This record gives sequence, structure tokens and C-alpha cells, in this order.
Amino acid sequence: MKNVLINKFLPAYPAVRKGLLVWLALGVAVVVCPSYIVPKLKSVKVKDEPTPITLKVQLVTNNLEAPTAIVFPGNGDTWVLEQKGRIRIIRSGKLLDEPLLDLKSKMIKVNNGYEERGLLGIALHPRFKTNHKFYVFYSAPSANKSDHMDVIAEYQAPANTGSIDPASGRIILTQEKPDGNHDGGCLQFGPDGYLYFSFGDGGGQGDKHGEIGNGQKMDIMLGKILRIDINTAQGYLVPKDNPFVGRKDARGEIWAYGFRNPYRFSFDKASNQLFAGDVGQDLWEEVDIVKKGGNYGWRLFEGTHPYNPANGSDTRSITMPISEYPHKEGVSVIGGYVYNGRQIPVLKGKYFFADWAGPVYYLQKAGTKWGRGKVALQNLPPDLKITGFGEDAAGELFMLTNADTGPGATKGGVYKIVKN
Repeated sequence: MKNVLINKFLPAYPAVRKGLLVWLALGVAVVVCPSYIVPKLKSVKVKDEPTPITLKVQLVTNNLEAPTAIVFPGNGDTWVLEQKGRIRIIRSGKLLDEPLLDLKSKMIKVNNGYEERGLLGIALHPRFKTNHKFYVFYSAPSANKSDHMDVIAEYQAPANTGSIDPASGRIILTQEKPDGNHDGGCLQFGPDGYLYFSFGDGGGQGDKHGEIGNGQKMDIMLGKILRIDINTAQGYLVPKDNPFVGRKDARGEIWAYGFRNPYRFSFDKASNQLFAGDVGQDLWEEVDIVKKGGNYGWRLFEGTHPYNPANGSDTRSITMPISEYPHKEGVSVIGGYVYNGRQIPVLKGKYFFADWAGPVYYLQKAGTKWGRGKVALQNLPPDLKITGFGEDAAGELFMLTNADTGPGATKGGVYKIVKN
């Protein structure tokens, strides 16, 4: 009966088929709801954890269907991605009926309920104000009978306020995916002007792809954070200073490797450091500072703990996470942003992130260690799933939520984080 419930009601992206068997085995209470099950998460006291912070949220809109990403084009509008394929416009505080772009005709059919595929990422070109180019990450039908194909495509926003023809996009890159989960799907331009993006390990459980798994396999892009130059007429270029350029056994696009599902990452505007939340398997969620050429451990490690082989691996080549938390607290880390705004002084310089199941945290560096503190958000309705974060030009932060485990519900929200 337990396995039937897990297969039928498993929480959706980006948690994906992990942890519930562990919770049941450990005797952790599970609540069965009409369309999903989620654990009653226990609060775990962290030794010497930083002081808890209380903030508020302001509702921007709650009429979206499974929002996944948000950007700010600089004209006063806000663009929000919906998992089923639409880019919605918020203008003057109102959610417009007509989408900026509807990619459903290009995508696979995205299911209601449990689903990790879809329209997952967006990034504005560094010169967006003049060239109006932006980039999206979506799930398309497979070209070779795998589960689906991840696509990164370039579009150009119209000079007026009209919608964009989905056929006008330029395909930058594609990647076949053997399973329907662990897509990664984050797009960010770095301070160097190059496009960084993430792919999960290919899906399934335990990265059982080949002898060493895709996370450690260097001739494939899965399980990696990658870096490319999109300023070319056809496809993309591999920057010459990428760490594995010239290695016959490695893809030149790779910036760092050893990830399970780096669903969300971001650059700190002050330090230029790349922070990533990498979704764990059965026991641990982690946050990494990603550096050029780094190996972040999966599937050798889950967080700082040996995974495969279970009796341990050589740690000398592994860059360990700056923070981790157990599945007694959450289920899937949702990477956020270092706060560089002015409206919330108490959050200045702290890395603000969350778990999909609801807990919100911050990281603060003290010496060589990063302490993890808890954040309470007032005015936030209960039982929402946190699906992403965004940062506007002023450095203020926004949070995306979903009332269900995936597409289907139409009360997905955008909230601005504000001081208490």
C-alpha cells in the first residue's frame, strides 16, 4: 500500500521520486491529500545557528498556473513563466490575459499533478535594452525516443506590446533526457556576459546511468552547470577559458560537474560568486558555491555524506557544499539569491533560499563557515509550495509559489519579500 501511495501521489518538481520511502521507513508522519502527499516536517535544531529573521511578503498576483521563473525586463513589466509553456506579463500590478509567448506548440504535453518537465528557465540578454533578446529553457518531444529533449532557444521581444510568434525562436542547444525528472532548467547570464545553464543527471534515482553515473561522466552535459557564448549567428560558441576545453574525454561546455539536480542557481551581484541549490536524493539537501572546474560530488556524495559507494570515496577532488540540511526539515532545496537590495537591511549580504515544501532560510558567512538561519514570512498563506525566486534591478527579491504539486492549479503566486 505504501508503494502504491508513493507512486500515485508523489510530490512534483523538483523533489522527484525521493525521500518518501525514507520518511515512511523512519516513521515520519505523512499527510494524504486529494492530489499529493507531503511530510509533516520536523524542526531540527542546528548547533549555533544564526538568529531567526522575521520578514513579510506582499502579494503581486496569485492567478498563475505553476510559475517557475521570473524576470524584470526594465520597462516596468514583470515576466513570469508558467510550467505549461506561457510567459505571462504583469503590468501596473495587473496580470494580463494575453501571454508574451506561448510555447505549448513547441513543447511536450505537460501533465497536471506530478510533473517536472515544462517551461523552466528564462534569462534576459545582458544587452536586452538594445537587442531585446532573451533565452528560454523548455521540454520538447524527443528526437531519438528518449523521454524528452531539453531545449534552450533565443527569442526577441517585440518593440511594441504585442505577443511573440513561437516559430520565431532560434534553437541554441538541445539535450536528450532519458527520464522525465531532474531537468535542472536554470538560465543565468554571468558577470562575464556568458550564458550559464543547468542540466540534471538524467533522472530516475541514484544516477544509475552507466558505471559512474552522468554526474561524474565528463563526455555528457547531464549533471552539470555549463557555460556558453551565445553571441554568434548560429548555435553557440564554447568559451576558450572553459575548464575542460581541449580534453578529448570531456565536453567543452562544462563549467562544473557532479550535480544531481541544480534546479536553481544565481550570481551574487556584489561578489560575482555563483550559488546553487542542488536537490538531494534520500537524506540531504545542499547549497554550493560553484567554481570553475569544480566537482560537487554526486553520485559519490549526497551533501557531505558518501552515497555511491556507500563506504566512502576520496574527498580530495570534491568541493563540499557550504551548507546542507536533512530531510527531517525539507524535501527539495530551491536556490535563491544573495540579497543586495536596500529595503531590508537585516538581509543585506545574506543568501536567501528555501525548500519546496515551505521552510525558508538564509546563509551568513562567519569566518570560513556558513551558518544557516531560519526565516519566518508573515502574510504568506499556509501549505504553499515554493518553486523559485527572482531578483529585480534594485536587488529586491520575489518568491514564486504553487498551491499544488505541479501544473493544474491556477492560484500560483508571486510575492515580494519586504521587511517586517
